[in-house]
Amino acid sequence: MSAFTTAELEYLKSQPLMRFATASPSGRPDVAPVVFEVDGSDITSAGFDVTHTVRYRNVQKNPRASVVVDDLASMNPWSPRGIKVIGSVAIEDAGGSPRFRITPEVIVSWGINDTTPGIPKMERREVR
Repeated sequence: MSAFTTAELEYLKSQPLMRFATASPSGRPDVAPVVFEVDGSDITSAGFDVTHTVRYRNVQKNPRASVVVDDLASMNPWSPRGIKVIGSVAIEDAGGSPRFRITPEVIVSWGINDTTPGIPKMERREVR
């Protein structure tokens, strides 16, 4: 069973990019647009030569991250939607190349599970 709802999974699979935010041990933030995949309840992200990225160095010393996938379902009416995941990050081997595995601890979504027009309902849940 996934930590994501069926609607959230469908939305995540429809999106090409997410923003991946990490912080150094001293708190210096970094955010990068990256490709991603959903793997059960986790989100994975790899890429070309990730060992030379700020997020790679950050995760080695501070294995916490937030990721956001969002877009506008419509501009008229204004209909933002998205998912934010806060959780732990592990660097793992994926066929000889490193990739990141983000395990959700908190999932926040808006405009995904409740698609009533107007101000999107924000939902927040802790994942155990």
